[in-house]
Amino acid sequence: MLKAPNTVLVILAFFSIYVIWGSTYLLNKVAVTELPPFMLASIRFTIAGLLIFFLCKIMRISLAITRKQLINTIIAGFLFLAFGNGVVVWALKYVDSGFAALQISAQPLVILILMWLIDGKKIKPMSMVGVILGIVGIYLLVSQKALINNENSILGMGMIFLCLLSWAYGSLFVSKASLPTNYFVNTGYQMFTGGILLMLASLAFGEPWSSPAVWSLPTQYSMILLIIFGSIVAFTSFNYLLKVVSPEKVATSTYVNPIIALLLGWYFLNEQITLQSVIAATVLLTGVYFINTRKKLVIYSRFWNKPGKGIAEEIEK
Repeated sequence: MLKAPNTVLVILAFFSIYVIWGSTYLLNKVAVTELPPFMLASIRFTIAGLLIFFLCKIMRISLAITRKQLINTIIAGFLFLAFGNGVVVWALKYVDSGFAALQISAQPLVILILMWLIDGKKIKPMSMVGVILGIVGIYLLVSQKALINNENSILGMGMIFLCLLSWAYGSLFVSKASLPTNYFVNTGYQMFTGGILLMLASLAFGEPWSSPAVWSLPTQYSMILLIIFGSIVAFTSFNYLLKVVSPEKVATSTYVNPIIALLLGWYFLNEQITLQSVIAATVLLTGVYFINTRKKLVIYSRFWNKPGKGIAEEIEK
């Protein structure tokens, strides 16, 4: 019999990936206006990883992992952080934070397609409707002339799409890979190795490094919040959820992330929210809903037909 996950932890973890991650677009946008993108991301994740290792030592949590687990954390660190996040930070130099969040909200669509291509999972009729709506929503989003005319905006949008593929494949990889059983340790290794890879990328691209002492206060505050909440808290929650619920459900954070990012970008950075963006967001998020709602209906149906078992146990199957 499978052990049901802690309900409170699951709720708090979802809050982290819903709300905290929604705010990281604003924080990254603020910091990347002053700092080189790969340097920014490298400092964020390397320090976050080291802090997690330090906390593990204080809490007497063993950091020992097998060679296979180390290799898998390096792969996950590359897919999620070095490429999946580092390139998004780079793209924020050319696209608005809210726009980037909306584009990334297509992640459940990409995960569903990859599960079909890699695992042979059949796409249900309602999910197919979601795929069609998702494609329409993405087209409406990226076809806005005001955005396309911006310098390097098309390049930025294209790179964000590649990040979508990296995150989607990473989600499937982590859900099956042998990784440290402690979610804190798992996150620490992914953060640290991803940060080192980003450092190598920064040096390879010749980015100039600077001391935090010379950064502006907004950039310093953004980096602190990104390290503590956006990295340690939210990413630990993300890895935890990938093990206790399905990848599609974890990807539902994209319902909330773009809304948070749009509102924060509009309020703090005066980013424009166009009517076409609102329509695109509505169509795209409706598609994401269709992709996930079929799964939920099946789960609840099975639950009520088998009153002796809990929802969490049914999800695990």
